[in-house]
Amino acid sequence: MTPEKRPAEDEEGPNNKAMKLDGDEAAEAVQDEESQDSVVSSNGSDSEKKIPGESGTLLWAGCRQWDHVGRRNVVLIPANISWAPVRFSAFAGIPVSFVASQCTSVHAVIITSTGQTWTLGKNERGQLGVGDTEEYKGPQKVTFLEDKTVVKAATGRNHTLFLTDRGTVYGCGDNRSGQCGVGNNTQTISTPMKVNFKEGKVESLACGAEFSMIVDDKGLLYSFGLPEYGQLGHNTDGKFFVTSNKIGHHFETSPRRVPLFVEKERNSPPTPITDVKIAQVACGNNHTAVVDTHGRCFTWGFGGYGRLGHAEQKDEMIPRLIKFFDGPKRQVTKIWCGAQYTCCQGNLGFFMWGQTKRTGEAAMYPKPIQDLCGWDIRSVGCSQTSTVVAADESVIAWGPSPTYGELGLGENQKSKTVPMEVKALDGAHVNMVTCGMGHTLYICRDTEEEDKKILGKLKEIEFDYLK
Repeated sequence: MTPEKRPAEDEEGPNNKAMKLDGDEAAEAVQDEESQDSVVSSNGSDSEKKIPGESGTLLWAGCRQWDHVGRRNVVLIPANISWAPVRFSAFAGIPVSFVASQCTSVHAVIITSTGQTWTLGKNERGQLGVGDTEEYKGPQKVTFLEDKTVVKAATGRNHTLFLTDRGTVYGCGDNRSGQCGVGNNTQTISTPMKVNFKEGKVESLACGAEFSMIVDDKGLLYSFGLPEYGQLGHNTDGKFFVTSNKIGHHFETSPRRVPLFVEKERNSPPTPITDVKIAQVACGNNHTAVVDTHGRCFTWGFGGYGRLGHAEQKDEMIPRLIKFFDGPKRQVTKIWCGAQYTCCQGNLGFFMWGQTKRTGEAAMYPKPIQDLCGWDIRSVGCSQTSTVVAADESVIAWGPSPTYGELGLGENQKSKTVPMEVKALDGAHVNMVTCGMGHTLYICRDTEEEDKKILGKLKEIEFDYLK
């Protein structure tokens, strides 16, 4: 099945299987959505609806053997790995505007220029949002959201959030820690359900492994899910004794505002910062980073390996200002998180801190990446230890072994410890890139003749894999 059309009603297929679920379950997923959230107006169809932002051709690199990614002592079938970027045959001629994945995710979200949503990858917790927990070979349309215009999405280890153009968020997948934000911790949500948030419209969102963040149109930050290392920013790790030798956690099952941001010198009490309005949020496995409208950067959560950038490995329960970027002409403009590291683009260049290798020393505070000095960086994808950067008319990638093809450098260069240009995309203008645990998705501009030549040289694949 391709994005152009849905299967006929009498055709057996994975999307039809999802539609055959109990009608009450499907209704529950969307019953709270206001009527104006529909993308279909009285005078037009959803195909006429265009979401903001640049669109382009969807590309892929990495492993399609979902259940083996990140696991030891497994045999990966070479046919299931694309070591260099390839085109999706199913999305040929279909403009894509947004892609989402995350360093702990073995699944991804694809949003077309008309706001239609597709998911692919592991589905053992219902994170694909298609109404079940079965495994699928290729992209699946999220039919329960097809009357909505989805503009952004975020993924965690086993859950997914979708943001509509009306500022409403839907969640599905693993909800054992309340990370879907629906007001309970029902174990599995296979159909997207509305997040229990009534304070305003949501502008942006991000997911960690088992927690989530949303930012409203006033720049206020809200969090929900697992608070284990303080990553929710509520000044607690949520721990309590279930029995004398068993510890549990108080989960946040609905979005709760993060009320306090501080600056702090080592061995001194924190000082509140009152004028914080969030511009961007990013999440790693168990840490969170934000940039505010003043270009200040705050981090909190698990402090191991220096991923918070405070020159110490202490967990932070409250958003703490990174002092390195506090000062004239030191503003941060964009931020991204990998599993155990953080990186940002700012007035001083591109910086990284934390553990970006599986062995060796970690960077306890922000350090510049000289190889990227002077590049116009648009987008960065962060995996476990791999990093993929879209800058100027190039894509740059690096990451230590083992990898699953997410670097896109080709079969003869499966890993690289220093930044290296992806030869297959030399001259390509990539609008957006995102990484999962073992894959990378790119949105490549396709309007110029040079763009078409580059894309025409790439292999096109049917998205199947062997078990």
